[in-house]
Amino acid sequence: MPSVRLNGPSVGEWGYAECMTDVVDSDELLRRLHRARACAAEQERNWRERREQLRATDPEGAREAEVRTLAYEAVLRVLDEVVTPGRHGRPL
Repeated sequence: MPSVRLNGPSVGEWGYAECMTDVVDSDELLRRLHRARACAAEQERNWRERREQLRATDPEGAREAEVRTLAYEAVLRVLDEVVTPGRHGRPL
């Protein structure tokens, strides 16, 4: 990450959260959430397919893929609840 000075310590010295200066409107925030959800859905599909491919030949790899699949499922549930609260009717 390049070092950027904003009348003080460099970005690397502060950390990401303290240097976020972009102000976005609600439409842009919603677009970003939708992109994040699409990315998480794609990753979930990829890991699910990988799990199926590895199941017979590499049980350890299949378990790793299962854990990653479950993690992306959780991310999807959270993003769904943020974007459309209450729509899915199941608790997080």
